[in-house]
Amino acid sequence: MERMIQLLIPALLETLYMSTSATFFGVIFGTVLGVMLKITEKGFIASNPAVHRVLSYVVNIGRSFPFVILMIAIMPLTRAMVGSSIGTGAAVVPLSLATIPFFARVVESALGEIDFGLIEAAQSMGATNGEIIRKVLLPESISPLVLGITITFVNVVGYSAMAGVVGGGGLGDLAIRYGYHRFDQEVMFSTIIVLVVLVTTVQWTGSFLANKLNRRRS
Repeated sequence: MERMIQLLIPALLETLYMSTSATFFGVIFGTVLGVMLKITEKGFIASNPAVHRVLSYVVNIGRSFPFVILMIAIMPLTRAMVGSSIGTGAAVVPLSLATIPFFARVVESALGEIDFGLIEAAQSMGATNGEIIRKVLLPESISPLVLGITITFVNVVGYSAMAGVVGGGGLGDLAIRYGYHRFDQEVMFSTIIVLVVLVTTVQWTGSFLANKLNRRRS
């Protein structure tokens, strides 16, 4: 039991570090990209079909890369940014890049659920596009965005497990080194249980917060 704790706790902390960091960067840059995607849509507040098309292509290309291939393809960039292409810190770079286009689509979808009448009302009162984004679009979509962040974090946890293939550390690396290469079934099953508990806890917390925010705005 003590051996399992010594193996699992550091691996869990590494997974939390990778997942939290990548989700943070993914949400920040993905929100910007997602807002740009939505507002440049035809008929929206900053309609620009050409820009929208280019951004949409960029997002689609980013989402089409299998994560393992993405990790390998951007190793030179990862090395240039963090000084290494392996390890927990290095894994954050491809994790973040994979998360940005994913969350951008989440944001675009969430903003699409807003009643356009609210936007028209803000425009009639002389609100600028920036004010509409800050005071209408983002506040009105807060509940689906929280759910989106939850889904994104869970998605990143899955990606972080794959990061173990290239020595990214975390629970995935532990499962591969001990559970697969050393045929240690106890480590393998323990890793699965920890991942299930982690994902379930995050999912429950995110759903609870989203429902609470939704009721508060109703």
